[in-house]
Amino acid sequence: MKKIYLFLLPLFLISCDPADFQKAMDTLNTVTNTDVANGLKQALNFGVDDSVQFLSKENGYYASAYKILLPEEARKVTDKLKFIPGFQNIEEELIKRLNKGAEDAASKAGPIFFSAIKTMSFDDAMNILMGPKDAATTYLNNKTYDGLYGEFNPIIDQSLSKFNVQDYWAQAVDKYNQIPFITKVNPDLKDYVTTEALKGLFSLVAKKELGIREDVSQRSTDLLKKVFAKQD
Repeated sequence: MKKIYLFLLPLFLISCDPADFQKAMDTLNTVTNTDVANGLKQALNFGVDDSVQFLSKENGYYASAYKILLPEEARKVTDKLKFIPGFQNIEEELIKRLNKGAEDAASKAGPIFFSAIKTMSFDDAMNILMGPKDAATTYLNNKTYDGLYGEFNPIIDQSLSKFNVQDYWAQAVDKYNQIPFITKVNPDLKDYVTTEALKGLFSLVAKKELGIREDVSQRSTDLLKKVFAKQD
């Protein structure tokens, strides 16, 4: 009986509808939930690793599209003080120090991300793969943001202290608040830099995800090629 089936198989392949033939081939090349989950984890691991390395290097934030500028309330201070001797370059000096603090903190973000990536379930995987172009990054954001903020904030605090941002800012605010008839301010730079640093980090991860989704040449492993071919 098996010999008869083997003899008839070529005739079936020749005579069958091309769509049916393609379905049969697709069945043979099925991408499992395990493949999808592992592929997405791999893509996110690559995206996170590249992003962390990029942003944590010297001038990773400062000399890139992810440069952290001063918040509006802080610019009120620097705009007034730049005419006072000793504070002429205060805005640029603060920006440099803020970005150095963010770069220093970014180097410690990898393990937090990787821990979250490991928890991606099979149920999440297919929805992410067939979802929007930033679906994996959005998933990672939803799963990790609060935890990342909690971990990142004290790291930012330490990094800002390391580069003497806190003392420098305190001196500037003290000088500003001595100006007559001025509304006193003291923005929380630690919270601001933490938020902006994470915004830049997730933005770069999203860019890496988009590259893998849309550019076949960025699918650097057989697993990535196999999994993301399904969403093409």
